[in-house]
Amino acid sequence: MDSDTTPRPLAMGQVDKLPVTVFRTKEELGLAAAHDARTILQDALAQREEANLILATGNSQLTFLHTLHRLDGIEWPRVRIFHMDEYADIDPEHPASFPRYLRRHFVDHIQPAAFHPLPSRPADIEQACQEYAALLRRYPADLVVLGLGENGHLAFNDPPYALFDDPAWVKLVRLAEVSRRQQVGEGHFASLAEVPTHAITLTIPALLAARRILAIVPEARKAKAVRACLTEPVSEDRPGSILRRVDHAHLYLDQDSASLLEL
Repeated sequence: MDSDTTPRPLAMGQVDKLPVTVFRTKEELGLAAAHDARTILQDALAQREEANLILATGNSQLTFLHTLHRLDGIEWPRVRIFHMDEYADIDPEHPASFPRYLRRHFVDHIQPAAFHPLPSRPADIEQACQEYAALLRRYPADLVVLGLGENGHLAFNDPPYALFDDPAWVKLVRLAEVSRRQQVGEGHFASLAEVPTHAITLTIPALLAARRILAIVPEARKAKAVRACLTEPVSEDRPGSILRRVDHAHLYLDQDSASLLEL
């Protein structure tokens, strides 16, 4: 696939305020989203000395991340990189550690202005959350690129713990079993017992505070969550549904994740 050419979508639609674009494959989805992310970062850098980017992890983000770091035209030494969640009390060198994932698949391939990882083993979790929230406010995000969990979560804001009006920007949360099983299914842990029960996450208000939001959601295993978030009422039971209420988000799907929709 030519990285200089933006793929043509199979379908386009809009649900409430949320544009939805469907591509044939997850590779085409990742390429199209990477092109859009580059434009957003270029526009931000044209206005200021630095741009700020918040990234998700997980198997669904790999094509996008691998494509983005290969695209020309982004001055990475002027871009600060944040991420949105990390397991509590996980070894930073564990294969499932999210900062380790981002370094391996993205950060080590570029030279960003800074990479700010969430700590997995801080001496004081509450203080660490407050310090990371302060960092996010100091460097407002130009772009957040996120996925959608199999239970509709954004970052690790799982139902029934997700709050659209959460007063915190970063906090410790208990992980829903569905999310923990998803991590096993993606191959990050050998069994449910190995998956941590808690994580530190950016909350929904912190994610929505970004100037632009790109939601990258490929694969058939996400199809039920996509349908629920787009066709059922906006609710904290379906955290991803909140994207329908903002005017600065864009949802990217492939044929598989869009298979239960009518666009």
